[in-house]
Amino acid sequence: MSGVNGSERNIMMCCAACGITGVDDVKLKDYSACEYVRYCSVQCQEDHRPQHKRACKKRAAQLRDEILFKQPDSNHSGDCPICCLPMPIGGKYSSMMACCSKIICNGCVHANQMRELEGNLQQKCPFCRHPTPKTAKESETRMMKRIEVNDSFATFQMGLRRHDEGNHEEAFKYWTKAVELGDVESHYLLSTMYQGGPGVEKDEKKEVYHLEQAAIGGDR
Repeated sequence: MSGVNGSERNIMMCCAACGITGVDDVKLKDYSACEYVRYCSVQCQEDHRPQHKRACKKRAAQLRDEILFKQPDSNHSGDCPICCLPMPIGGKYSSMMACCSKIICNGCVHANQMRELEGNLQQKCPFCRHPTPKTAKESETRMMKRIEVNDSFATFQMGLRRHDEGNHEEAFKYWTKAVELGDVESHYLLSTMYQGGPGVEKDEKKEVYHLEQAAIGGDR
């Protein structure tokens, strides 16, 4: 309980409506969005809502802003899985491997290519060591296999392909699934679609929501 002042400690240990203390046979739950108060039941939450609603809404907005404007430890792309250095911002500095859907920095891709040329070796993925696909059809087949096992980045990439082909409804479907799987960049792309892009009806609330989620995830 260190770092919590006395008044907050009392609030956390007692029901904000009836005052009952949380003991072995009474479990207090965080029903509120502000994370300041706890209740022993839904009924107590409903009874306390009129006097707590305004403060709860204000504190919930503050908590949201703290998350939204907090500087993330790294960008949404994370680190290169080979050299473990932060991934450069911008897709032109990295490459996606169709076989395993890993994003590799171009430095590691280049080092692997040089190794293969010098040793007269077969071209393989620098991460999983599978032979690289020789055709676009083979590449898409491998990507679909990754999508079938819920690979978020493969799902995101398939959305990009469908978008570039002009199939916006399919792009929306893949990006929506990618968001459910935790892909951050898909949040941003969905926000642009909700802004009034083709394939989806304009929705300002959803546009702002996906923009905020992208920012929280480190997509700057």
